[in-house]
Amino acid sequence: MTAPEKRGNGNAGLRTEIITDITRISPEEWSRVYPQICESYHFFKTLQESGLEQFEWHYILVYDAGELVGVAPCFLMHYPLDTTIQGPIKSVLLKIKKRSPNFMELRVLVCGLPMGQGRIGVVRDAGAVVQAICRAMESLAASRKISILGFKDFGLRECEWLDVLQAEGYYKFESMPSTEMAVPYRFFDEYVKTLNRVSRDGLKRKLKEIDRAAPLPMEIREHLSEDELDQVYALYTQTLLRHGEMSFEIMTKDFFRRLSGNMPAQTRYFLWRLNGRIVAFALCLVSAERMIDYYLGFDYALAHDLHLYFTRFRDLMKWCIENKIPVYEMGNTGYEAKRRLGFEFVRLFVYAKHLNKFVNPFFHLLCRCLRPENFDATFKHIRKKS
Repeated sequence: MTAPEKRGNGNAGLRTEIITDITRISPEEWSRVYPQICESYHFFKTLQESGLEQFEWHYILVYDAGELVGVAPCFLMHYPLDTTIQGPIKSVLLKIKKRSPNFMELRVLVCGLPMGQGRIGVVRDAGAVVQAICRAMESLAASRKISILGFKDFGLRECEWLDVLQAEGYYKFESMPSTEMAVPYRFFDEYVKTLNRVSRDGLKRKLKEIDRAAPLPMEIREHLSEDELDQVYALYTQTLLRHGEMSFEIMTKDFFRRLSGNMPAQTRYFLWRLNGRIVAFALCLVSAERMIDYYLGFDYALAHDLHLYFTRFRDLMKWCIENKIPVYEMGNTGYEAKRRLGFEFVRLFVYAKHLNKFVNPFFHLLCRCLRPENFDATFKHIRKKS
């Protein structure tokens, strides 16, 4: 097992250590520093064990006189610059990438989580801890000949700490937002009444068509059988091929298998069958505070006729209501449909920097051109509410 890398720095006497195996720190020590969320120690352990070839994991630990005061998960990857681009330009870029797969991809070191909101664990002295993390990332990037650093998808609360990065040459810009909905309702119909007339009538019409179609009762599993796993992963792959241009990650079948073993209390698989065959699924992480609708899959030969998207939403919303889950989080992409259903946009931000100080101003210009709001009119609703 590789020994941890130790790096000194001058930030208030803080010392940083970089490990590549999360099991080198105990879950208890991690949890004392890191936010109490579903995507914590055992989630990263699952990612590390699942053979995700596009990522190389590192964990920066910050110590003050032997006491752990900061934790920052990081990953190396080939970052696709065209992720936020949509419309006709996207179609052209996809055609180019079929011939040249690495087109518009850069090797980067990123602090955060590829498939969700970024978090940093900080006990105290947030500014000094962030600067220590920054120095450690620069040192790691130099050793791996990486020229671009990033802090991906951090919320407004974390920005209070991370804004110090702008003095270090980082460019801050708005990322793809997450979406969530408060669930204070006693019944599903009570939720429907909160929608505006156009959205309410459209949802009611679809629900009536769902009720007239073949019944698709929802099943809930904490673990999947191998046959169910095969069916679920086939649907995930089908969905990825259809919409995967907006994804940073391609999950392995082993991830779906291992997650429930590492996180049995938080993992739920919701399944919908037709004639015994799974035609839709949702992989969710649940806690007393929220349900995160993480990964989905549809049989697209049936998705439109059976309104599988809305079947899934209705049943999961009802489950949240019945189980008194106060927040339903649905992630990014598909913003217009989610806006009509009443989801709120959660603003997230990226900080990015090129380590060459002469190239960095041009890199800032590139980041400005690739901001998501340049390609999706739905982002106007974020601006109106900010």
